[in-house]
Amino acid sequence: MSNEQPNNPLHGIKLATMLEQLYLKYGWEELGYSLNINAFKNDPSYKSSLKFLRTTPWAREKVEQFYLKNMT
Repeated sequence: MSNEQPNNPLHGIKLATMLEQLYLKYGWEELGYSLNINAFKNDPSYKSSLKFLRTTPWAREKVEQFYLKNMT
C-alpha cells in the first residue's frame, strides 16, 4: 500500500506552514476579514490560531480552501 495521495493537493503541507505563509502574504487583519474567523481578529498569534484550527474542523477547512485558492 502506498502513502502517496495523488488526489490530495495539501498532502505533505503542515497546517503551521499554511498559516505562516498566509500570514506573511496577507497579515492577520486581512485573514480575519477574508475568512471571518475570530481567532485571526482578536489578539491573534500563531500558537492560539493553530490551537483553534486544530480543534475546529470548519475553520481548518476554510483556511485550507483559502490556501489552495490563493497560494497554489
